[in-house]
This record gives sequence, structure tokens and C-alpha cells, in this order.
Amino acid sequence: MQDETHPAPSKFGHEVIQDYLKTLDGSPGVYRMLNAANEVLYVGKARNLRARVSNYARPSGHSGRIARMIGETASMMFLTTRTETEALLLEQNLIKQLKPRYNVLLRDDKSFPNILIPTDHPFPMIRKHRGKRSDNGRYFGPFASAGAVNRTLNQLQRVFLLRTCSDSMFSARSRPCLLYQIKRCSAPCVGRISEDDYASLVDDASRFLEGKSTSVQADLARAMAQAAEAMEYERAAALRDRIKALTAVQSTQGINPRGVAEADIVALHLEGGQACVQVFFIRANQSWGNRDFYPKTGAGADEAEILEAFLSQFYDDKEPPRLILLSHPVENEDLVTQLLSDRAGRKVELAVPQRGEKAELVENAARNARESLARRMAESTTQNRLLQGLADAFDLEAPPRRIEVYDNSHIQGAHAVGGMIVAGAEGFLKSQYRKFNIKGEAGSQGDDFGMMKEVLTRRFERLLKEDPERKSEAWPDLLLIDGGAGQVSAVAEIMAELGVDDIPFIGVAKGIDRDHGKEEFHRPGEMPFALRMNDPVLYFVQRLRDEAHRWAIGAHRAKRAKTTTATPLDEVPGVGAARKRALLAHFGSAKAVARAGVEDLMAVSGISEALAQQIHDFFHEKG
Repeated sequence: MQDETHPAPSKFGHEVIQDYLKTLDGSPGVYRMLNAANEVLYVGKARNLRARVSNYARPSGHSGRIARMIGETASMMFLTTRTETEALLLEQNLIKQLKPRYNVLLRDDKSFPNILIPTDHPFPMIRKHRGKRSDNGRYFGPFASAGAVNRTLNQLQRVFLLRTCSDSMFSARSRPCLLYQIKRCSAPCVGRISEDDYASLVDDASRFLEGKSTSVQADLARAMAQAAEAMEYERAAALRDRIKALTAVQSTQGINPRGVAEADIVALHLEGGQACVQVFFIRANQSWGNRDFYPKTGAGADEAEILEAFLSQFYDDKEPPRLILLSHPVENEDLVTQLLSDRAGRKVELAVPQRGEKAELVENAARNARESLARRMAESTTQNRLLQGLADAFDLEAPPRRIEVYDNSHIQGAHAVGGMIVAGAEGFLKSQYRKFNIKGEAGSQGDDFGMMKEVLTRRFERLLKEDPERKSEAWPDLLLIDGGAGQVSAVAEIMAELGVDDIPFIGVAKGIDRDHGKEEFHRPGEMPFALRMNDPVLYFVQRLRDEAHRWAIGAHRAKRAKTTTATPLDEVPGVGAARKRALLAHFGSAKAVARAGVEDLMAVSGISEALAQQIHDFFHEKG
């Protein structure tokens, strides 16, 4: 791979692009178009760089979007690659990294959950798993949401009686839990089922998740008949209950496709420069839910370009299925197919079905995309009106594109946490929420002003370090602070020290009687003021303030809960979670561990003589 960079010329548009043709050949590669400020406008790939760039050198015949992009272009950069597929991969990596204005960009920061059945335990639990598939076991998924996983786990519990408790709880049980009493678990923890019989349940559950529920039901019916013939009526009744549960599950799966075993259905609806992509997940002839996405359309890209970019970016960290059904053809279908096949390690097929069940599935996904985009556009219109109202109420120069709301939470200084939420034209941007563990003395002293200073200092010092020229969208247009005149004064001081006092901020105080609707708003050097009780902007600010409050309290409670369950064993070098559980199970408490001698400690499984001595010395050196 070769990187070729040219100095920025003094001219713009197709004329400057024409100059680059003299040095380009027919190699595959990636090109970047930059404006006069050296900002990347667009990243593109080409099978033949010279042929592709020559299209931009023409003075006419372009769409409005491409013409605007060419008109802003002051320079270009080129990267040649060995293959066309490598160019496509590099293009998508650069788009994710640089986020150019004229490219299609998928805004997706969530992973998809799976169901995991481990293979490293004689009585494996069945559980939800999210993230990298690094644990030993069988994975089933992806599911569109945690709710879809939880519903499936609930079905598996009723039919197959697999445990869902953690390994530590499993090893500590001395009698069956409530799940056994309500016929949701076979109680392997206390020996109510043999290892072989439990393995049979695991195998049945795996076959169910593979779409073989009919054969599972036939096996259960055969086993029930054999139990009844042998006059094992209690076992026959238990099998009958499982068959009933499985029949109930099958009755709710009537909408599942019969002719599609494994596929993702990807449908796009484009309207008014905005796009919605719906993805339905079909695995083992079952629908495992759907998710909608709203990619940036690169200032007016068409369906083919949007879908190509979506597929390349969406499957960057996800394994593609064998078949992907599309609502529209994509650009460079052969390159996309090759890229996805390389990622999956097997053949991946792209198809745009025209008739039959597959076409009906795509039409259903397209209808969902159309309806989802209509709802989002209606919500966006309302949100934009509220942002304009906020600008009018607080005398802002323009409606804020990014609002950051700050709040602190603590109990008399204990477990102090600061919270930041973010909102904009698209509503709450939850992927950009942040938590701040208060590290300074302000936390231990319960100093709310000091805590707010620490949070804002850490936030804006990092912003100034990462983006001193304020080119990214991470810089806020408005800060809302939970507090009155004192908080506003403290914030004004720290913002001035950091040199960011040009960012407007408002203090939101609860007002008289601390009632909703009587909030007072504070700005530096001005008298507090209020909004009308029925003003939609007031309700909007209340929602923002309440969301920040919820976020900060949640972070505080999580920190407090973690501290509550902590023991002195957490501080002992060499003692991890497994050895900690073994020590507590053997001695009953951390105090008993502290009093134990070296020989007593060595009696615990996994504790060597050297580690036993280390644990003994740790507690006795501390006195």
C-alpha cells in the first residue's frame, strides 16, 4: 500500500482535480477530497483511481451533492492498494475514523446480545452474552435486543429446565431455589438430576435454538409414552408439562419464515434527505427481532451508495449470515460480497428478491423502515421547535445542537459521582453520557460547588486537549447546571479559568417550595427569571434536568452497591474472584480468613503455601 499526498493548490473544484490526473495510474485505491481548511470532505474507493478521479474533473454532469463537494475541494490525497476488496475495507475504516461530511456514516455503538451455553461446566448455565465471543461454549444469535434474548431464555427455562444462576451461587446452594418449585429449573445444584440427564436437556435446548423444535417435541412425546408404559407417572407428568410449554412456544412462532433458515433482512427507506435502515435477524427459521438505524446520508447519497456503506460498516464487528436479503441493489455488489465472505470465512450471498416469501419478508422490513422514519421525522420536528424555543427563552444566538446537563449525587459526601447527559436535535444521545467519580477532597467534604468544578475541569481539559480548535461535534452549545446562584458562580469561575467562558450556561434551581413548574433560571450577573407554568420549553428543561438526575443517582447507587459488597480480600494481591469465593465458602467471612493460620488457609482449594503465607502476612501486617 502506498500513500501519495500533494500540496494544496490555490484553485478549487474540477480544475484542481484535473491536475492530479497527470500522476495517477489505473491502480485500485482510496482517495480523499479536502477543503481549504484541510478538512476531509469525502473518502471514496476506486477500482481504477485515474478513471474514477477523471469523473470529478468534468465541469458538468454531476448531481447537486457531488457538484457541491467538488466545488469545495482544494486538494486530494490518494492511497493505492493491492486489491479492490482491500480498497473497500480501507475506505470504510477511514470513514469511521474521519467522519467526512459527504460520506454515508452508520451511527451504531451498540453490540447485539447472544445466548451462550458454556461447555466448560458439567451443569452449564444458559445466559445472555454481549461482546466478543471469547468464552468457551455454543453461541446462538445475534438477537436484536436484550428483550428478545430474555423472552427466549424464559421459554427455554419453562421447556428445558436449565439453570440460570451463576457458578458461585450454584456451588453454594444447599437446597433447591424457588425456580425449582415453580418448574423453571431441574435443580442440578443439589443433585435432583444426573449429569447425563442434564446434558440431554442441554442438547434439546441447543436443537431448539437451531430450529429443530419439532424433532425435540417428538422425542419428548416418545419419552412420555415410555414413562407411562413403565408406570413412572410422575416423570410422565413432568414430560407432559414440558410438551405443553413447548407447544405454547411454537404457537407464538407462527410469523417465523419457513423457507429462510438463516438470513439478515436489510431494508432501506429514504425520504427528505433522511434514511432509515431496518434489519431483521432470521436464525434457525426463527425471527430473533429487528433493529432500526438512521445513518447519515452524506448530504444526499442515493439508495445504492447508502446500502453499500451500511453493509460494510454494520458487519465490521459482526459475523454476517450466509444470506442477506436487500430492498435495493448495492453499488459494487461483487466487492461487498467478497468483503463479507472474507470476514465470515465462508460464502455470503446478497440478494434482492422479487417474488415469494423472501420478497414478502423484505417488503415487511421496508414497511417498518418507512413507518419508523416517519415517526422519527415527526419527533425531530417537535424537538427542533423545542430547541428554537430554548434559544428564544435564554437569548441564545441559535438553537443549540448539543446540550450538556450536569448533576452530582452523593450521601453526605460518600460515594460521590458526577453525571453528564447529552441532548440535541435527535433527543437524548445516551451513547455520549458520562460518569465522573469524584476524586478530590470536595467529594469527601460533601462540597457540591467543588464537585461541579472538578467535573467541569476534567470534561473541558480533555476537550481542549483533544480538539482545541473546536472542530468536532463534541463541543456543547449550552450547559445546564442543576443548581442556583452559587453553582452558577462556581461554574463561571472554572469556565473563565479554562478559557471556555464563551459557552453559555444556565443554572436550573427548583425555586419556591422546590416544586415542579416553579423553577428559577440563573445566569452570571443577571437576576433569576422563570418561564410560564405551561410553557413547553419549561417541560423540556424539566425533562433534561430529571434525566441528568436519574443518570447521576444511578451511577451513585451502582458505586455504593459495589462498595457495600467489597471485602478486605479484594485488596490481597493474588486473590481473584475465584479464590475469594473459595475462601469465603470455606471460612464463612473475611474476618475468619483474617484470623486463620497458614495451614488452615492451605486447606482451601487453589491456595498454595506461598499464597497462604501472603494472605496471612497481609492481615497481620495491617494489625
